[in-house]
Amino acid sequence: MASIRPFYLTKYLRVIASTFEMTFRQTVKDAFILFAVLFQPLIIAMLALWMLKDKGGQYIIFVVIGSGMTGLWSSLLFISGNGITVERWMGTLESLVAAPTPIQVVVIGKNLANVLQSLGSMVVSYILVSFIFGYPLSIAQPWLFLISLIITVVSFVCFGIIIASLFILNPDVQRWQNGLEFPVYILCGFLFPIALLPGWTTPLSYLLTPYWAALALHASAQGTGTIANISFAWGVMLGYSILYLFLSKRLFRVILKKARVDATLSMH
Repeated sequence: MASIRPFYLTKYLRVIASTFEMTFRQTVKDAFILFAVLFQPLIIAMLALWMLKDKGGQYIIFVVIGSGMTGLWSSLLFISGNGITVERWMGTLESLVAAPTPIQVVVIGKNLANVLQSLGSMVVSYILVSFIFGYPLSIAQPWLFLISLIITVVSFVCFGIIIASLFILNPDVQRWQNGLEFPVYILCGFLFPIALLPGWTTPLSYLLTPYWAALALHASAQGTGTIANISFAWGVMLGYSILYLFLSKRLFRVILKKARVDATLSMH
């Protein structure tokens, strides 16, 4: 058994790498995706900079990180969430679930490509602020910021698996996509602290992985958080990631049952 596990791990990593490459090649030319992960965050950043033009430069890095987070969430909701649905529309979902490689591995490769591509939102916002508006930008705690960014990618990839599986199990849930975009921007404190919201919304924010990601990235970029506070956010994100992987295993069992027993995955 000890010799089998490394073999499967290597095989799964190859599948993730090939899926990542294929997905990235497909999405990098998609106009909708380019708008969601590049132009929409750019518009949000410009509006926020215009509103904060008299507030001083201390808010600028907050805007850069926050607008980039909007791109990450939009990518997760629309692109990663639709990852399996697109396979369903193309008639290839049944082939995926029948393949020897677990479909979760394929979805991880898809989500990783989408999340990493959406990180371009932060790069574009940084260039806009630094070179066009002339604001000097710096990351107060670069190593903590880098670790926060890596854990954010991991947590978003795992969260995307849950969203994708829910969309395929109940297509009616997908109708809520557009309605979920901006409320999460607000509840997760992408562009302003959640302390400005009514108190009853705070528990909702704590239940959302993007909130803890935004908290860690904002705190490390601005230098306003202690190592203990940022580490706590890391722990919550990793804890949620483990929970998502556990739940996704059960959800994909239901998907496999629908494909192999009930034959209800097809669009027809």
